Formats: sequence, structure tokens, C-alpha cells
Amino acid sequence: MKSAAGVLEPSAFQVVFSDFKEITKARLAVSVVFSAIAGYLLGADEVRFLPLVFLSVGGYCMVGASNAFNQVIERNLDARMHRTKNRPIPAGRMSVTQAMSLAIVMTLAGIVLLYLLNPKTALFGTLSIFLYTCVYTPLKTVTPLAVFAGAFPGAIPFMLGWVAATNDFGIEPGTLFMIQFFWQFPHFWALGWMLDEDYKRGGFKMLPTGKKDTGTALQIIMYTLWMIVISIVPVFGITGRLHLSVPAAVLIFLAGLVMLWFALRLYELRDRASARRLMLSSVSYITLIQIVYVIDKFLA
Repeated sequence: MKSAAGVLEPSAFQVVFSDFKEITKARLAVSVVFSAIAGYLLGADEVRFLPLVFLSVGGYCMVGASNAFNQVIERNLDARMHRTKNRPIPAGRMSVTQAMSLAIVMTLAGIVLLYLLNPKTALFGTLSIFLYTCVYTPLKTVTPLAVFAGAFPGAIPFMLGWVAATNDFGIEPGTLFMIQFFWQFPHFWALGWMLDEDYKRGGFKMLPTGKKDTGTALQIIMYTLWMIVISIVPVFGITGRLHLSVPAAVLIFLAGLVMLWFALRLYELRDRASARRLMLSSVSYITLIQIVYVIDKFLA
């Protein structure tokens, strides 16, 4: 359809689909599903198609529901920020009732699909929604410790895949959880540094010291170091069935050093460009190590 000015306007379906992607944060949800699939491939003795479908769709539903609940709760705060003011609810393209209905339907669908894998997977999926919606989201305007609270649901996907494949929670999924747990601090603090002014418009307290200072940068460095250590622990043969060969560990260690270098540059320069480079390197890091872990398992 063209407007009076001759500009091609999106169809109603395109608008609805675009809003669905926005309220479920499709890019984030897909990255979470990617982590869960990586965990499944690491834990599975035999890769089966149907469980992967249940995990992928169920995982997307759970993440999408969490994000929809989040945007309902934060709709008035989102309207204050440049980055979020055009989201479906503050922009008026979706009502609170519609968003809540979508979130509830996706929650129920996600729980059912994950339960079809096994009850433990459904339990952890449900726990992630609860922690994200009822703990992390309300804390964001109260204390910087919200990032610590949010790291728990954020670290569940990698280990969720292992639990989905094995119906067991032990040292292996625990290690996967810790890798993604420690990774989130440099990732989200780099993002918080980049968007600090906008976050302050919404009243969010995202940086550990509340400021873009050396204290925040130093904490980013420390958590990056812990992340590197945890990421290569399986090479020492102390994490049960979760193994890592020496070449794979060296590759992951080098990737961690690259991310650490960007963290050190942020400490030195304390500017937005350095924070952006660190954030992008963190996304590359978590994707790379999950791929390396999976390839290493199948080549071993």
C-alpha cells in the first residue's frame, strides 16, 4: 500500500510481525535459543530432531514471554528513553492487555513444550521467567545489584540445553551455567556504559558504582578474568562428561584475552567507543566458545 506521498507503507501483517519481534526481543531470544541448542548438543548422546524443536520453540516462548512481561512493567519508563520509546506499548501500537495475553500464552506454551522434554527443563525455564520478571526487572530502578540478579536467569539457557538432553543437573550443566553467569557482567556493564545517559532517563541503575568510572571498569576486568578461568576449566578433566581438548582450550583462552584487552582499553580510555567494542567482543566471545565446545565434542 502506498501513502499519499507515494511511499510504500508496510502491510498490517508486517506491522504486527514487527511488533511481535520487538516485544519478544527476537534477536536476543534467538541468541538464547542458540545457547540452549549448544548445551543440548553437548549433553546429548544422540541428537534427535523433535527434542531440538521443542527446546527451540519452547525456549523462544519463555524468553519472549519474559521480555513481554518486562515491557509491560516498564512501559512508562520505556517512554522516557530514546532507545525504547518506539516499542509497541509506549508507542501505542499494542495495548497492555494484548501484551499480557501474548506473554501468558507464550509462558504456557513454553512450559508445556519444555515439560515434554522433561520436568527439570520446564522447572528451570519457569524459574528463569520468575527471576527475570519478578526479581531483575523491579530491581533495575532500585540498585545496581539488579545485574547480579539478572545474571541468574540469563545464565540458564546454556545449561538448560544440557538438562533437556540428559534430564540431569550436575557439574556439567553447572559449569555451563557459571560460564554464562560470569560472562554477563562485562557484557551488560559495557552495554550499560554505552547507554548510561538513556538508562538514567528511565531511572535504571545499571553500572556497579553508578558511574562510568575506574571502579566500574575495574569490576568489568575482574569478572572478565573469572569468565576466562571458568571457560577453560573443563580441560582439566574435573567437570564430569563435559570435556575440552587442549587446542580448544587454547582457542577459548585466546578469545578471552581479546575480550580482556578490550576491557583494559575501557579502563584506560573510559569512553563510549571502548565500551561498544567490549560489548561487541563479548557477543563474539560467547558465540565462539559455544561453537568451539560443540565442535570439540564431535571431533574428539
